[in-house]
Amino acid sequence: MKWMLFGPETYIFLVAFFFLILSMWRGPHSEKDHVLALALSGLGVVISLACLGAEGLLFAGAYRLDLFSQVFKVALSFGLFLIVCLCANVEEIKRRYRLEFYFFLFVCTLAMMLLVSAQHLLTILLALELSSYSLYILVTLRRDEDMGLEAGIKYFLTGIFASSIMIFGMALLYGATGAVYLQDLAQVLPEVMGTPAAVIGLLLTFGGFFFKLAVYPFHFWVADTYQGAPDQVTAYIATASKVAVIAVVIKLIAAVDQNSTYLIHVLAVLSIASMTLGNLAAMVQKDMKRLLAYSTIAHSGYVLIGILSGGTAGYASAVFYALALLVMKFTVFLVVVVLSPRGKNLEREELAGLHGRSPLLALALMVSIFSLAGIPPTIGFMGKFYVFMGAMDKGLFVLVLIAMINVVVSLYYYLLIIKAAYLGHSWETPPAVHLPQPMRWLTGALIATMMVAGFYPTPLIRLSEAVARSLM
Repeated sequence: MKWMLFGPETYIFLVAFFFLILSMWRGPHSEKDHVLALALSGLGVVISLACLGAEGLLFAGAYRLDLFSQVFKVALSFGLFLIVCLCANVEEIKRRYRLEFYFFLFVCTLAMMLLVSAQHLLTILLALELSSYSLYILVTLRRDEDMGLEAGIKYFLTGIFASSIMIFGMALLYGATGAVYLQDLAQVLPEVMGTPAAVIGLLLTFGGFFFKLAVYPFHFWVADTYQGAPDQVTAYIATASKVAVIAVVIKLIAAVDQNSTYLIHVLAVLSIASMTLGNLAAMVQKDMKRLLAYSTIAHSGYVLIGILSGGTAGYASAVFYALALLVMKFTVFLVVVVLSPRGKNLEREELAGLHGRSPLLALALMVSIFSLAGIPPTIGFMGKFYVFMGAMDKGLFVLVLIAMINVVVSLYYYLLIIKAAYLGHSWETPPAVHLPQPMRWLTGALIATMMVAGFYPTPLIRLSEAVARSLM
């Protein structure tokens, strides 16, 4: 009966295997394949919700099921479903690669589900590498082969370098503690935390996860990869991928933060550097995907504030922020995907007149940008407020002050986007944007979610606190 606990992972694996067989059996049929992928990903959300209350240990304790892991699996399934919703007309990916595109999307989601439940260092490593190599391939599938290959190669080279650092760090940790399970590390680390091997091993291990989270100084891949990847792949990296990495970083920090003041100081420095660098670099960007890439770096810094605050409140604020990022970033990318001319990268100036071409898209862009900027009453404001309150409770006033200054700085480039959409004018009259009815419903639902969660965040806060307590 314990195999029933493995329901979401088993289902996603079977769907991925189905698309693999389908890609070898027949050629792609874009519309049929999209409808099939949409239905299967939607069923995946239902199955993940059905398994939300599952608890237990599998595979000799290397795999743990609890509220923490199951909530993030629901978020990953939902993120996959949202990305597939954007794939009705994937012009950026060659027709012959469409089935493989869905195959790698489901494989990557499976790997990230394994990642959030993994309790063994080798299991964590294998899951992270499986998700990484799937993303490397997805980035290179762009129709513009030069841009896609360049982005994919840069992503791959920096990725394997980060993985090498992480593996070396895990080896040092094992040598210093003799433990490979997270619960064993939490017990042994206090005794050896003063040794160089343990401290260096811990920091190097986190290096691999900071690379995926786009934390300074592991951020060099982000802008080029976001710009060179297909829009749907960029959206997946910015949403579902980040949610999974935030989950595993929370889980790892929870096991060791009470034992390591060194790690907390390092996280504070990286948080400040990420927020500052991300916001300053985003101010001069014209390409929307590059701008969102540097925005991602800044938001990684905000997430680290919640994580390093520790305790139920700190981890709950990080969980809340991760779920908020999933909705906010996806909404922005929905607008980018719809407006991108035949897969061409969207410039900020091309948003000119959006309020006249599509009032609904303009409203979605405005609400999501305001949410990312932390303007009330949106889910992004509540996320930042929750994170900052948790840090203030821990006495991290200076860190919160620096973060608030960065929030003010970020308003500059966020408001430039709103200005382009509502006040910008184009020399040529751009065509009106036609949104299919299902896309209108999805856009409206996302707007409502960001606003309702801003006005009434209590249910999501209670869920985040329950998730944090299950981790503790």
